[in-house]
Amino acid sequence: MAVENTPARIGKSVVIRGEVKGSEDLFVDGRVEGTITLSESRLTIGPNAVLAADLTAKDVLIQGQVQGNIVASGRVELRAGCAVTGDVRALRLAIEDNAIFRGKVDLTQGPAAAAAKAAESAQPQESEAAGGLS
Repeated sequence: MAVENTPARIGKSVVIRGEVKGSEDLFVDGRVEGTITLSESRLTIGPNAVLAADLTAKDVLIQGQVQGNIVASGRVELRAGCAVTGDVRALRLAIEDNAIFRGKVDLTQGPAAAAAKAAESAQPQESEAAGGLS
């Protein structure tokens, strides 16, 4: 039987123009033009891949060439030798030495972390105000 954890694979001789959507992990080593959306899955861009696409996934690992914006609810990892031109929005970002990146970065926080930070910043202000009244 096939192993359940094995990601779907787009080989290096495959060219796709359009939209790729899915709910399982995906390894891309070919050419994709358009969009790739894997809301709750991991997207791996192989070393032979050439993408002109916007990417959306839980985690994104890039080893090849990407031209387009990247949105991840988790982590984006740019490995040595990759080339990325576009904006990155993610919870975490890792860039190795010799990775090429041109674009803007927005490291967003998850809803729970944002709520906790807002509560922490509101609490000291209240206590300071109460201390100033007495």
